[in-house]
Amino acid sequence: MKHWKAYFTFVKPYTKWILLTLFIGVLKFGIPSMLPLVQKYVVDDILLNKSMGLQEQVSQLMIVLGATLFLFVIVRGPVEYARQYFAQMITAKILFDLRNRLYSHLQKLSLRYYQNTKVGEIISRFINDAEQTKNIVEVGMMNVWLDAFTLVFVLGFMFYLDPVLTLVSIAIFPLYAIAVKVLYKQLKKLTKDRSAALAGIQAYLHERIQGISVIRSFALERHDQAKLEGVNRNYLKKALAHSRWNAWTFAIINTMTDIAPLLVIGYGGYLVIQENLTLGTFIAFFGYLDRLYSPLKRLINSSTVLTQASASWERVLELLEEPYDMVDQPDALPLKGGNHGIALRNVWFKYHERDPWVLRDISLQIHPGETVAFVGMSGGGKSSLVGLIPRFYDIQKGSLLVGGRDVKAWTMESLRSSIGMVLQDNFLFSGTVRENILFGKPGSSEEEVYEAARAANAHEFIMDLPNGYDTEVGERGVKLSGGQKQRIAIARVFLKDPPILILDEATSALDLESEHLIQQSLQQLSRSRTTLIVAHRLSTITHADQIIVMKNGSIAERGTHEELMDKDGVYAQLYSIQNLNP
Repeated sequence: MKHWKAYFTFVKPYTKWILLTLFIGVLKFGIPSMLPLVQKYVVDDILLNKSMGLQEQVSQLMIVLGATLFLFVIVRGPVEYARQYFAQMITAKILFDLRNRLYSHLQKLSLRYYQNTKVGEIISRFINDAEQTKNIVEVGMMNVWLDAFTLVFVLGFMFYLDPVLTLVSIAIFPLYAIAVKVLYKQLKKLTKDRSAALAGIQAYLHERIQGISVIRSFALERHDQAKLEGVNRNYLKKALAHSRWNAWTFAIINTMTDIAPLLVIGYGGYLVIQENLTLGTFIAFFGYLDRLYSPLKRLINSSTVLTQASASWERVLELLEEPYDMVDQPDALPLKGGNHGIALRNVWFKYHERDPWVLRDISLQIHPGETVAFVGMSGGGKSSLVGLIPRFYDIQKGSLLVGGRDVKAWTMESLRSSIGMVLQDNFLFSGTVRENILFGKPGSSEEEVYEAARAANAHEFIMDLPNGYDTEVGERGVKLSGGQKQRIAIARVFLKDPPILILDEATSALDLESEHLIQQSLQQLSRSRTTLIVAHRLSTITHADQIIVMKNGSIAERGTHEELMDKDGVYAQLYSIQNLNP
């Protein structure tokens, strides 16, 4: 019941449209239900009416035909169009709202969730399962009710024509109820299993396409093909199990449906022979029999569709109900512009509850406008530490302050808006160079974009591209070199103009020429900002106001370049290893 209540929050804004569509649907299904009565009237009151003359019979037949043509051609056409259009419009809008809500929810989930969940699994729920849920409205809230109305409407006419024959025709109804109860419980489970297997294929495919260069470089095509075949075979197994059960369901239902006409033919034919039933009534009754079991079969089929839609909605709801690791406090304030200091006081941090500590008892004061560099061997906790500043994760013990207040006292949007990040592997989105730079500050003028690119030493190479700033960069920026991607990422931060700057291994993967150009840009970018630098090449951070040497999640040394060299400790050893000691 809870999961249906959650879905109805998306349906509620369209209640009036649904009621209107149901009313139009009543007209759509009601008009054809008149046809057997017309047949009865034509047979009993016109064709077999011996008291009428030939001319009067033809005249009456033309009148009935004219009225029927008007009803079925002139009236029913627009009604049919309106019913189909409104039904599709409502489901499309609900699906639109659902996907918007899903995407908004995905944006608020923590990085921890994305580290533990395959992207293909998320996409499968967002696309495939969400698409299936539209049947809850189209079938469950429209077609089911209209078919139920048709059943009651038709049964009313049938009881009017012959109550006993009506009871004979619906004698197998209890069998339908038993079949639905037995068959559809298992069908729901099989549907969820099939959806999960399909999500597995999408997750595998997404990951392999992202890493196609690795597969090629190790000549793993055959090995990878075999692994995909295993994942694909799992889906085939689940799909066939679902198909077998579905086929049994339809076979049983259709077999039961075929019993009813045989009973009516036998008993109804006997009544006609005994002259206890007119031929016109028998013909009309048989016409109604089709209109009785057609909606009944649709209702049974709707049970199949709704079972599948319900299973898909449960998968979507699981995603929607994924809890947020971090939320704004009720009294959180927006972080204003201006330069801000950062303070860590006895900070302890780990990514998961059962993991070892990544940061241990870190205390550090970074003054406004100061540049602080973090160095040390891989795994020392450098990137983890700077990732706490924009609140990608929350600490377990201690306190982290930005601008003199606990980081949780600021809204996450304003906090992250005040921070610019340049990473080792910056992500470029498919689109143009201009669109990627504009991610720094959407709505900026063209001149502001050019100015940011010039500051990042990117303007010249951009103008040499085939279409300049309108050049498509490809997915993840694959059409650009590493140095070009990095300069566009820096231009993005220049455009953003944040008071706090985080540079995480921003030049470590580049050639010397690109590194020199980017280093110039970064020095200009960090001017008059509070800057945190995670560096591999120590020559790039000798100017820092503080250098923090990290080891096993703790601060091993701290000081200026000169002070640390004089200590002849860990930093001096690292500096010597890189052959940078003069």
